[in-house]
Amino acid sequence: MLGRNFWLFAVGRFISQLGWAVQDVALPLYVLDKTHSGGMMTLFVLAEVVPVLIVMPFAGVIGDRYNRKWLMVGFDLARGVLLFGILAFHLLGIYQLLLVQVVMGTMSAFFGAATNAMFPDLVEPDELERANSIAGSSNILARLIGPALGGMIYAAGGIALALLVNAVSFFGSGLFEVMIRYEWEVRELESASQVVRDIKEGLHFLHSNRYLMTIMTFTLFMAALGQPFGAVVMPYAFREVLRFSSQQFGLLESFFMGGMLVGNLVIAVKVGKKAGRFLFTALFLSGLMILAFVWVISPLASLTRHQAFIALAAIGAAWGAVEAFVNVPLNSKIQRAIPTELRGRVMSALIVLMNASGPLGLLAAGPLLDRYPAWLVSLGLWTGMGAVVFYYWARHRDVLTGEVENAPGTVRGSPSPGS
Repeated sequence: MLGRNFWLFAVGRFISQLGWAVQDVALPLYVLDKTHSGGMMTLFVLAEVVPVLIVMPFAGVIGDRYNRKWLMVGFDLARGVLLFGILAFHLLGIYQLLLVQVVMGTMSAFFGAATNAMFPDLVEPDELERANSIAGSSNILARLIGPALGGMIYAAGGIALALLVNAVSFFGSGLFEVMIRYEWEVRELESASQVVRDIKEGLHFLHSNRYLMTIMTFTLFMAALGQPFGAVVMPYAFREVLRFSSQQFGLLESFFMGGMLVGNLVIAVKVGKKAGRFLFTALFLSGLMILAFVWVISPLASLTRHQAFIALAAIGAAWGAVEAFVNVPLNSKIQRAIPTELRGRVMSALIVLMNASGPLGLLAAGPLLDRYPAWLVSLGLWTGMGAVVFYYWARHRDVLTGEVENAPGTVRGSPSPGS
């Protein structure tokens, strides 16, 4: 049943994600209530994304050279200390919280590089779809409960109470992570040239692997169009266009996460490694969900606020189930294709490139929302995503839906991950 290490990891991540989901709902509500600006919403998203873009290459090197378990534990505890400090000194102004976003984004980069590289070592390669589905289900369960809880917490105690909940969750997560048994041969960095050499090695591996390059370019285009849709356009439409309450705002995200939970469980129990075969079907259905969302928030719908909420709840649940059949198989195939000795650097390179494309869409989405209706901005993003999906369906569907062939093995002379 996947083993003790995996379950300690999954429980720790559940606790942390629960607190993070509370803050993820409360913070945009707080920013919108204070500023009523889509541009400021975009600035907050960028404040978390840009630091990751800058430090992630170095984080990948650290994640491959130092003990991934202790990096994971240390950065969880550090983020908890940071949030407690913010509350103790009452640093809750808009620009103070913007700075906090930058620091949290930086620490999250190092945490993510270590965690993403370590996770595939906790289970057997053939169990990755199942492990990703279960870990994803745990994460989704946290984010299913968290948004509704976040909306209520924000309504009851404002941003301060939401930050307190997240701070406590980081410490709870660290308590489980510290019990994971994971050995790693530390290779100390002795010069700056070693950092550059390690980064080049990861980039060379990525560039030389056709499968990973295809996945990378596909995700770059989809991130550029999809990230602003989920991070800016949807919250703006819910709060500023439809005037939903904070509780309704949180519940809508919970419906989406509930659908994704169902999709992950179907993959874990029934579909397994065959999930990749349904990738383009899932992308087509996702496009239909976006069109339904556009219709609900447009003047053509003429729905009452209650009717719009019911419609969006149903759309969100179906949409979430479909998205699981995109995320799980792609993540599993990437993890299998990268040897553990390079995984921190290669996955960090992928994240950097994705985060480099995301801000391009974010920089456009905020100002566009301040000038054009949300439904028109959404329709433009849908058109772009549809063009990307059609191109990859026509040119690369054999790579994206098939199994990795001749996946690389371990690099000779590299350290062992232990168990």
